[in-house]
Amino acid sequence: MHIKRKIETRLLENLDRDEVIVLVGARQSGKTSLLKKLKADLDSREEITFFINLENTRYLHLLNEAPENLFKLTGNLPDRRVYVFVDEIQYLDNPSNFLKYMYDEYRGKIKLIVTGSSAFFIDQKFKDSLAGRKRLFELKLLDFREFLRFKGCEELVEHFPQIELLTNREIPGLVKDKLDKLFMEFVTFGAYPGAVLEKSDKEKKYLLEELLNSYLAKDVEAEGIKKKEKFFNLLRLLSMQAGSLINMSELGNTLKLSVTAVDNYFFILEKSFQVKRVPPFYSNLRKELTKMPKFYFLDLGIRNMLLDNFDWLELRMDRGICVENLVFKLLHDREDVKKMHFWRTQDKKEVDFIIDGKFALEVKFNGTKFSAGKYRLFCETYPGIPLAVVCYTGPTPHSLSLFDLI
Repeated sequence: MHIKRKIETRLLENLDRDEVIVLVGARQSGKTSLLKKLKADLDSREEITFFINLENTRYLHLLNEAPENLFKLTGNLPDRRVYVFVDEIQYLDNPSNFLKYMYDEYRGKIKLIVTGSSAFFIDQKFKDSLAGRKRLFELKLLDFREFLRFKGCEELVEHFPQIELLTNREIPGLVKDKLDKLFMEFVTFGAYPGAVLEKSDKEKKYLLEELLNSYLAKDVEAEGIKKKEKFFNLLRLLSMQAGSLINMSELGNTLKLSVTAVDNYFFILEKSFQVKRVPPFYSNLRKELTKMPKFYFLDLGIRNMLLDNFDWLELRMDRGICVENLVFKLLHDREDVKKMHFWRTQDKKEVDFIIDGKFALEVKFNGTKFSAGKYRLFCETYPGIPLAVVCYTGPTPHSLSLFDLI
């Protein structure tokens, strides 16, 4: 049974355009399933479709040899448009050349819809910008609405209509109890579709371990990294420091790597959708670009696997970090959030998130520990950016819950 992803509507709207659709995202985020669903929709309209997986070495060899070898797989072009789905386009020696050639020569006759597992492959191999020839889409991991659908709780989605961010939600007590339990699973085992669909905790952990090993085996090896143990150690260090300032020099000293190597490892982690950086917020842009960033994990299940800690949130020593990383993910998943920053002074006064330069959020596991006086400097410096506190438990009179971010 297919479970609809929120990106589907946008993809369907672009199927009748000429531009190549390029769908990127983490491994096992559901790209192949989504391609097959789009193909099935077109088949139901009696369109002409073909599906090519470039993990098949025969197909890969043919298309590497010459773009026009595509017709050895599809046959001659008919009188109407053909839709060709190509999975794992990054395996081609020169994917940009293939896409550019097919678009320029067969625009209007062939519609290409392709996937790539890791954006750093796209960055490196798409030597031509393909400007005007492509529409790039990112398939993120499940957001909480999609998570509820994957858990068979479609009826709970109605409590999270698409309304303005930070709108207080009135949720009935019994519904909230059920949502709290589901939220706990979301925090513990993450948002990879496969892990969400597994029934037992044991199988969820096994799948996450496989995802991590597969990521290292494929993405890291493909990038030519030889010091895999140090790369993994960096990832584990990050799992312990999520939401903290990242000093590349200190990490290099710890791992006995050059700053250039550490920076390259971060580039790979970001472009393969494992972590994302949040830069500091300053009114002076030049200063902003020279200060240390923070990093957060795009999946909490992977972070927990790296730490080998799947305890419930209340039992964890790092529960504050978990909730802060969760808030990052909830914000990252929203289409109306374009940019996130954090604010920090030399004497360590800090605000966790500045969203689109319009409002600020401070995250607390226990909202009763929020002290407004600690944030007076920020409020005085940026009077036009209202500050709110988001808490997991123990709310203050003016705080928000995690549900207000969904």
